[in-house]
Amino acid sequence: MQLSYPLVIGTMLIHSAVAAFATNYHLASPDGRLAVDVEVGDTIRYSLAAGERRLIEPSVISLTLADNEKLGGKQVIKEAHTDSVNETITPPFYKKKTIKDEYNRLLLRYEGQYALEFRAYNDGMAYRYLTSRDGTIRVLDEQCEFNFSQDHGVWAQYVNRWGKGDKYYTTFENSYAHVPLSQLITKDTPIVAPVVVDAGGCKLAILEADLEDYAGMFLQRGTRPNSLEGTFARRPTKTSISGDRLVAEDNLEAVVGEGDRSAVIAATLGSRSFPWRVVVVADKDTDLANNDMVYKLASPSRIDDMSWIKPGKVAWDWWIECDLWGVDFEAGVNFQTYREYINFASENGLEYIIIDVGFSKTNDIMQVNPALRIEELIAYANSKHVGIIAWSGWLAIKDKIEEACAHYARLGIKGFKVDYMNRDDQEIVNFYYQMAEAAAKHHLLLDFHGAYKPTGLQRTWPNVLSFEGVKGQEWCRWTNPDQPGHVVTFPFIRMLAGPVDFTPGVFRSESKERFKPSWIGSMGQGTRAHQMAMYTVFESPLQMLSDSPSRYREQQECTNFIRQVPTVWDETVALDGKIGEFIALARKRGETWFIGALTNWDGRELTLDLSFLPKGRYQMESFKDGANANRHAQDYRKETATVEAGQKLKLHLASGGGWTARLSPLRE
Repeated sequence: MQLSYPLVIGTMLIHSAVAAFATNYHLASPDGRLAVDVEVGDTIRYSLAAGERRLIEPSVISLTLADNEKLGGKQVIKEAHTDSVNETITPPFYKKKTIKDEYNRLLLRYEGQYALEFRAYNDGMAYRYLTSRDGTIRVLDEQCEFNFSQDHGVWAQYVNRWGKGDKYYTTFENSYAHVPLSQLITKDTPIVAPVVVDAGGCKLAILEADLEDYAGMFLQRGTRPNSLEGTFARRPTKTSISGDRLVAEDNLEAVVGEGDRSAVIAATLGSRSFPWRVVVVADKDTDLANNDMVYKLASPSRIDDMSWIKPGKVAWDWWIECDLWGVDFEAGVNFQTYREYINFASENGLEYIIIDVGFSKTNDIMQVNPALRIEELIAYANSKHVGIIAWSGWLAIKDKIEEACAHYARLGIKGFKVDYMNRDDQEIVNFYYQMAEAAAKHHLLLDFHGAYKPTGLQRTWPNVLSFEGVKGQEWCRWTNPDQPGHVVTFPFIRMLAGPVDFTPGVFRSESKERFKPSWIGSMGQGTRAHQMAMYTVFESPLQMLSDSPSRYREQQECTNFIRQVPTVWDETVALDGKIGEFIALARKRGETWFIGALTNWDGRELTLDLSFLPKGRYQMESFKDGANANRHAQDYRKETATVEAGQKLKLHLASGGGWTARLSPLRE
């Protein structure tokens, strides 16, 4: 969050005498393909066009402060600046090594100590408010419209309330509905951003970035036809403490009930930049699967030395309830079990294990489960070069952030998985930043579970490696979701926002006909190759191995492959895909390429063009669906072959199937 906006940022200055009478401003993208038009009169309205075609019709924006002061519209514009930026961002832990950050910018500076900034990119637009006032300000309302000329189809994820709290209390975990704008549920059921609108000839994704000290933006069906508009959770006036029957009937959630919110979205610094409102324009669905807009708009890193931050893979216990076999002790939340998890991680070069629910009392992070013999366990993990990440509900740590971070860093814990926030009002957003800063101070990693979607925090605080905010594989434990359909949908939508902690790699996965939800002996959906391909398709610098170490050892051939898949990348190429149907991505680390392809419950034939590869020949190790994978989902076939850049691979994907490969250059 910037504390103030610059007085002069541009190369062109429109003096106030001229600007006061100007009512229209035009801002083109660097390639001239997109145009943002801003109309200033009684209101501020923006529109977005591609050539002669209007993508977003004139849409009103405003920010209402205390005493009903509305920023925008009738106030006098003192200055208007335009300039161009062409820079390169080098992310430390991302899906590519460099990001081109090129845009044209318009800054409208108003009387009343505030400004509006618009940016036009080759792949979209963004705008934000900036204020420069003393003390604090209170935001009562924000108006952000997205108006369309037609009743377009939209991919929307509604909130899921779990029977608790008001309409903004949600785990941010739901499937996507694909309906016309006119058939969206009314404004009593908010929609979780990002959403994707099928604008006929292109896709438009609506989302936000650089959310700090503010409430997250939901969307809802607009009051005008064919429109969406932002809606925001107000600051809570009170909460009630609740447990979760899936974990423990203990203090885990601070639920905001109906009528328990104030009139204020945020009480915040008077001198600041506000979150970006963003529209991404994609000519093809694959453009959505490899977009950098949120990362580009996020505030830069606040960590100078990042050498201690280690992305990697994690052996995870909760999915399988610490289920082990072939051992000489009773498995459970105890020292012997996690010692075996450490052994498994060490054998396979995994960087971490997680001790999930059961690490401590669910209402106090400082009271560790004595059965873990935690200091002895940490010493053993250190001897095996494996780190331990500890789980905590946010209520158990929120009042002890500094104490907990300092204590567990001294013990040798490497980070926290923090859970059950289930909100994105200002209180929770601020908790994320407080937790990230304290964790960074003590060289601790973070994985936010029970979380809202990322908005760029992972750039600002790179020790935050992943976020849930997705209907992950855990839902297969208690429901029968359409998981293959979901996993070829959210990479085009939710992953626009950033990393996703989906918890892949379930080796006990089943076909559509044979799947049954099961709390004990949990099973996933889709084929073995489908589960293995997730490691390349899903972006997350902290990637889980969700199944039992015992099962991974029995299937070591497959385990050997997934343990080699990196979690950060030098390059990403979206090869093919269509929202809700299938996806194929290629990612590179060093000179080695990995490819992952996933389909929904429909089997299909795919042709992958290897023209993205640098010229030469490659040794390819691949895993494909077996001949009987439609009935026996765990049926797979491993193959090795030599391929060349430019070659076309013909693939068959079974129902709920997948394909994945590792390609290493051959020296001539």
